[in-house]
Amino acid sequence: MAVSELLSLTLFITFLCAVNNGRVEATHEIYPQFQSLSAVSVHQLHRTAFHFQPPKNWINDPNAPMYYNGIYHFFYQYNPKGAVWGNIVWAHSVSKDMINWKALEPAIYPSHRFDRKGAWSGSATILPGNKPIILYTGVDPSDRQVQNYAVPANLSDPYLRKWIKPAGLNPVVDPEAGVNASAFRDPTTAWWLSGHWRMVVGSKRNHRGMAYLYRSRDFIHWIKAKHPLHSAPHTGMWECPDFYPVLLSGKQGLDTSVVGKQVKHVLKVSLDVTRYDYYTVGTYLTNEDRYVPDNTSVDGWAGIRYDYGNFYASKTFFDPAKNRRILWGWVNESDTTSDDVRKGWAGIQAIPRIVWLDPSQRQLMQWPIQELETLRGTNVKMNHQMLKTGDHIEVKGISAAQADVDVTFYIPSLDKVEAFNLGWSLTDAQLLCAKKGSKVQGGIGPFGLLALASENLEEYTPVFFRIFKSSQKHIVLLCSDARSSSLKDGLYKPSFAGFVDVDLTDKKLSLRN
Repeated sequence: MAVSELLSLTLFITFLCAVNNGRVEATHEIYPQFQSLSAVSVHQLHRTAFHFQPPKNWINDPNAPMYYNGIYHFFYQYNPKGAVWGNIVWAHSVSKDMINWKALEPAIYPSHRFDRKGAWSGSATILPGNKPIILYTGVDPSDRQVQNYAVPANLSDPYLRKWIKPAGLNPVVDPEAGVNASAFRDPTTAWWLSGHWRMVVGSKRNHRGMAYLYRSRDFIHWIKAKHPLHSAPHTGMWECPDFYPVLLSGKQGLDTSVVGKQVKHVLKVSLDVTRYDYYTVGTYLTNEDRYVPDNTSVDGWAGIRYDYGNFYASKTFFDPAKNRRILWGWVNESDTTSDDVRKGWAGIQAIPRIVWLDPSQRQLMQWPIQELETLRGTNVKMNHQMLKTGDHIEVKGISAAQADVDVTFYIPSLDKVEAFNLGWSLTDAQLLCAKKGSKVQGGIGPFGLLALASENLEEYTPVFFRIFKSSQKHIVLLCSDARSSSLKDGLYKPSFAGFVDVDLTDKKLSLRN
């Protein structure tokens, strides 16, 4: 790993190391010839030691992370037979620290008429009496997406290995007239208010994204509200919605049912049209059962994202053991399908993070869970490194391909900041990152890290900043440009980027990578 810099900076850095030819259906590319082709051996190259991933095969959405009786449960969409999407079940793993996981048998798999053609994403809720219940989307023989529930077969089993789907009561929610039955999925964690449970199902009406609201007294019989919790035009299908409260100040997380003047609410949706996650911060009008984003939040792809990289279908849960809200998200594979089949696996889960409301109350803050630091080993430090334009400083003393990096850049002067061109769009950082890349000189920037860099820099993945100046403030662009990450053709190598809302008063920018 190297450090690339194109201006004079002082660097403080710490490294801590751990030893389509398919058709499209439900937003996934389908390769029937590979769906049940499991690798004899799994290639370990580039498998991660920090992130969650099963021993082999395909993984996608985090379904229903949950804390129950001292155990963290992680359910996720999984193909037990191959390294491409298909044969999807609800895989189930358990842990006491969200770092060391034990894989169990699948909790839910297609077995009844109401989920014969698919057991897709959903959520978990803890009912009174400390009773967990899962809501999930099933696909029936007519390709209708319906909402079902499942409960543990034995609450005395600490791992909750077996789950029951009552055939006589499922589905609990059918798409009624006027609801698009082919785009009606991913029920949220439910919340309790005024004698009723409430939950949201994602959908679309023509090109309008919909968060349909349902109410129930007993969690079995659900009635659709007259109006959605929220909707927005020109945003397309809303997958994997997530709705939860956050405190106005402080990092403490809240149970999903908490309401009141001391909180705001967050609505996150995964936009099928862009394959990114977006959220708004706003007010839940409990007397109307409506959510209204603040005027500083925008629906759709002009809005705020959790993550400006390859991150989708995210889900949060409240951890009562440490009073925090934790975010999980799926990172899709960038290899070709044939490479995935050959290596025997595809996809990982992003590192779980705590989320809380920024003091400005306009956006969320995030940070990796503290437990991640138990994976740290060799500690390599560099301090007070003066970097000049064109410098590449190799960080020596580590050989691992995986590292937990904390780096702080100090910028002596902001006088030479490049003006932000009025022709550029603040809603398309990715386009600007791709246009300028990591080599075009700016007033201040690019400066950052070169990850997985080969000795002669034939291959490297730059993660870097650029600083611009508008008429009102400094604008910080954070980029990750994968175009130079591999010499191999046919890979998914995009530029990812976002404008970072940070205060440069102290002339410092920090990055954890």
